[in-house]
Amino acid sequence: MQRIELDAGQMFHDVGMPTIAEDEPSSDQSLGAHVHNHTAWMAVDADGTAVAYAIASIVDGEGHLDQVSVSRSAAGLGVGRRLIANVCGWARRQGLKAVTLTTFVDVPFNGPLYERYGFSFLRDDEMGPELRGIRQLEIDAGIDVGPRAAMRLTLDPPP
Repeated sequence: MQRIELDAGQMFHDVGMPTIAEDEPSSDQSLGAHVHNHTAWMAVDADGTAVAYAIASIVDGEGHLDQVSVSRSAAGLGVGRRLIANVCGWARRQGLKAVTLTTFVDVPFNGPLYERYGFSFLRDDEMGPELRGIRQLEIDAGIDVGPRAAMRLTLDPPP
């Protein structure tokens, strides 16, 4: 998973965000906790090689997409969209009404992509305390090198 995250992060060089591209991947401990809690999803290519993953949690009583990383070799093939659909399905099964995330507003494979998937940008007063806390942690960690925001996708009820 860390290898995928590092590879995916290299795309940030192309949009002028080298500090994000060189950021450390999620820790073994954090990723392992998601695997243990069944809040991690992997995608593999035709050869069985892992090419993408997503991890999620519950934040303010809603699903939260903590991370989605897609290797450059699999970018643009719909792999990330399928992983996000898995996260949304998990959230529905938990009885949650929405999925949130935080992202760069103007990076083409971030904010604009999530908008195409149906996510909407949130104003500060629309965020719960835990989501505001995540945004503050991002600011404190120095990853606000470009405009960042939180987004939400309201989920359709299960059939």
